[in-house]
Amino acid sequence: MNVVIALAAGFLLDFLIGDPRWMYHPVCLIGKLISLLEKGIRKLFPKSKGGQLAGGCLEVLLVCALCLVIPFGILWILYKYCFPAGLILEIFWCAQLIAARSLKEESMKVYHALKEGTIEEARYAVSMIVGRDTQALTEAGVIKAAVETVAENTSDGIVAPAFYMAIGGVPLMFLYKGINTMDSMLGYKNEKYLYFGRCAAKLDDLVNYIPARISGWFMVLAAKFCRLDKKQAAHIYLRDRRNHASPNSAQTEAAMAGALNVQLAGDAWYFGKLYKKPFIGDPGRPVETEDIVRANRLAYVTDALSIAVFLLIRLAVVFVVCY
Repeated sequence: MNVVIALAAGFLLDFLIGDPRWMYHPVCLIGKLISLLEKGIRKLFPKSKGGQLAGGCLEVLLVCALCLVIPFGILWILYKYCFPAGLILEIFWCAQLIAARSLKEESMKVYHALKEGTIEEARYAVSMIVGRDTQALTEAGVIKAAVETVAENTSDGIVAPAFYMAIGGVPLMFLYKGINTMDSMLGYKNEKYLYFGRCAAKLDDLVNYIPARISGWFMVLAAKFCRLDKKQAAHIYLRDRRNHASPNSAQTEAAMAGALNVQLAGDAWYFGKLYKKPFIGDPGRPVETEDIVRANRLAYVTDALSIAVFLLIRLAVVFVVCY
């Protein structure tokens, strides 16, 4: 039951107050760990293809082990000797690792820059939440980038962590965040990370496979509650959910594009290089600034629906086991 309480309270706490800006975030600590281990491991292994692959696999093993064992050990001690302290910490960690409010706040900075500022300010705001080059983006390009990020991170930042917490509590949530952070830091297909980051990228694809599809279907359902186009969301989801190099990224982007009746994705620049990408969705209408607001509303309803279902399933399991 502590997992049920922590997940419900953690999501509510994130919704109400978000992340305290003055407190160092655990994902930042995971990022520091990844960088520190990478420096040491690269010195130990040869720079050959095989050496980089082996070094990358060792990095993944170490990060995964530490991200799972450390929070498990802390919570085990607290629950054994001071149960309320363990529950409070698990609630707090859950609130930190569910990034619903921070995703909304950062994407809405793009919205406000477009409404009240300049295109340069909007490009800067969107550069804080996307990996692509933003210097030459048009207003439509900025909007699409923000909407796509909200769609993708609905799965990566909220539904997937909640999914793993419902299974194994905050320690499994930390493990997922470690894998996801490694992918964001190491999973590039450039000269530096093509081989070293391959294990991290493939593992991230694996752990997101089920949550991404759960997120896509819940987003289709959420479109009805948000008075968006549920029928088009389902149609585009089924048609375009594989229109991405990643097996997972287009799942929620397709549902989002259909619900909003806009076209997302397409070619994008990364580190000065143009990457050809297929479109997701139909150009039913041009994107507009208000689509960022609609995207956040759809994301929040998707989050709430998925977490509610996870909690019900967890409660059912508890009931069956106990009775």
